[in-house]
Amino acid sequence: MSDELETLESAARDFELSADFDFVDPKRLSAVIDRLQGVLCRVVDGARSRGDHLLAGQSACSWVANTCAMSKNAASDRLCVGAQLKTMPRIAQALSSGEIGYQAASVICHLQEHVNEIGARIDEEMWIGNARKFSLKDLKDIAVSTWHGVDPEGFCRAVEENFERRQFFISESGGMFRVDGWLDPEGGAALESAIDALAKPLGSDDRRTPRQRRADALTELTHHALQAGTIPRRNRVRPHITVHTTVEGLKGELGAAASELQPGMPISSKTVQRLACDGMLSRVLKADSQVVDVGRATPNVSPAQWRALKARHRTCGFPGCDRPVSWTSPHHIEFRARGGPSTLRNLLPLCHHHHRLVHEGEWQVVQAGEGVTFIPPDHEIPRRVRSPGVRWAA
Repeated sequence: MSDELETLESAARDFELSADFDFVDPKRLSAVIDRLQGVLCRVVDGARSRGDHLLAGQSACSWVANTCAMSKNAASDRLCVGAQLKTMPRIAQALSSGEIGYQAASVICHLQEHVNEIGARIDEEMWIGNARKFSLKDLKDIAVSTWHGVDPEGFCRAVEENFERRQFFISESGGMFRVDGWLDPEGGAALESAIDALAKPLGSDDRRTPRQRRADALTELTHHALQAGTIPRRNRVRPHITVHTTVEGLKGELGAAASELQPGMPISSKTVQRLACDGMLSRVLKADSQVVDVGRATPNVSPAQWRALKARHRTCGFPGCDRPVSWTSPHHIEFRARGGPSTLRNLLPLCHHHHRLVHEGEWQVVQAGEGVTFIPPDHEIPRRVRSPGVRWAA
């Protein structure tokens, strides 16, 4: 068998070196790769049957993942397909001939694995027809519906098993936060629905990519939940973010120490100025790094002013933005850091995106009579791209 494998390796190497990729048929190439995936599935299933993983002191899934340099989910998939292909010769033949692709064969094999629990067999010809007729997504939906129809109890057990896999990670790295995790279908659908509702473009000047709009939607959703005051308190205090700054840092003066968020993460003075528009200010006096006095926290905008502002506006004050006023925060037209007063004439409701656009994005808001005019920056802020091996200057 090693000679055949060496021949295959040599043929693959020769193809890679000599093929003109501009004229390679991707459909045929994909069929060849899918066929080899089917061979790999049979090989790892055979290794499991021999107990190769036991010699390494590992589970079959872990052994395949480590041996084949793939994730455990991928390893589990290969083991399932390999086991089921032995009992479904027509599916194996369709995969080998290129009649169906590997992913379609995987969907069918997983369905057969599920219905094995009640001693049922699927119609292989019918499912080959389904694989040729429907998209992969539709094929998966049909398979799940079939599984639920023939074995509802087994389907419900699997749903609960998947629910136990739910997890969520959030970590700070390199001046940004990374979010990752798994949600159950209900939770995922609810989050997706909420984000989709907030992720549409806000006016014709919205140049954010869909990915950026979704990220901003999650941030906006979080801020709204914090401001609503419905989240349970901890240590008798509403959940909030804390910014540590100085008068010099708030003004963005040259040489001032960077302001920090509560974990000690430095943030720009422009961000501090935006947060100061609708924040609670608490004065802390220090002498030789020792706190000598702490003043009471006072809001920049009083509840009465905020009610008056919502009575005057129905939506965000940016032209073309339809975000409801209840999803905005009061912005000081003349920045608070520059001495702008907290008066109704100097306040304007802005949604999270447009509030950030004014402060960090350098848009200007100019009062014109009873209204305001938004002026975009006269130049685009270039993106700094760091090439491999190149460091930014301090």
